[in-house]
Amino acid sequence: MSESESSGADTAKTALSVRDVSVLYGRRRVLERVDLDVAPGEIFGLIGLNGVGKTTLIKTILDLAQAASGAVAIFGVDSRQPASRKAIAYLPEHLQPNRNLKGREFIDFSLAYFGVKLRDIEQQAAGLALDPAALGRRMSTYSKGMVQKAGLLATLLSERPLLILDEPMTGLDPRARILLKERLLAYRDNGGAVFFSSHILSDIDEICDRVGVIHDGRIVFSGTPEEMRQRFGAANLERAFLAAVEDHEARHGGAVPQGEGATAH
Repeated sequence: MSESESSGADTAKTALSVRDVSVLYGRRRVLERVDLDVAPGEIFGLIGLNGVGKTTLIKTILDLAQAASGAVAIFGVDSRQPASRKAIAYLPEHLQPNRNLKGREFIDFSLAYFGVKLRDIEQQAAGLALDPAALGRRMSTYSKGMVQKAGLLATLLSERPLLILDEPMTGLDPRARILLKERLLAYRDNGGAVFFSSHILSDIDEICDRVGVIHDGRIVFSGTPEEMRQRFGAANLERAFLAAVEDHEARHGGAVPQGEGATAH
């Protein structure tokens, strides 16, 4: 059985529901009976070392990887159904937009997919520490951080009820990180759900209502940051995370799933 502390919420009323999901690559097991929920008006942060299944879990939620067993639902709709994706805006860790597009064109094109019209884009750009003048330049001239800001803008402005963000802080300067956290909190306060992975545990601690620790292809802890600190007797989330990983390894012999490797992240 999974070691997660599932909320048991009604699937139809839950923004994201992952139930007993296992994923195999060939005969190699990457995820092992994963359970988690994300509710509307909640920010959920996923924490894990490199290669333990974070990106595979996100791909499975998006139906980009096939589960060997279990089920994923988005607001009660099976994630394998195209209709489920109407509720999701997704930002990958390594965004690769058409570099010939200008920043404004990229954001406009992205929002058109969701049927959302571009508005107040200069103000929105400044709100993520992206120089509004850069919107008129081709993205081939953008730094990694500027590309990330443009992707975040397109994702946030999509107005989808569930945001799925894979390492959204990647490449951001300190000002942009602070502004993004403010935007995500506002998104949550307006009833949106946010599911994101991050290696920056201080950010997770600061804005997440609940966190999940994934290790060995399993969710080994799920709860509030405070519950995590208390359970593992740690002063901060970083120490609590290490304690959660070491506790799991001590009880399971430090084994890793057979799917561990270059394809699992």
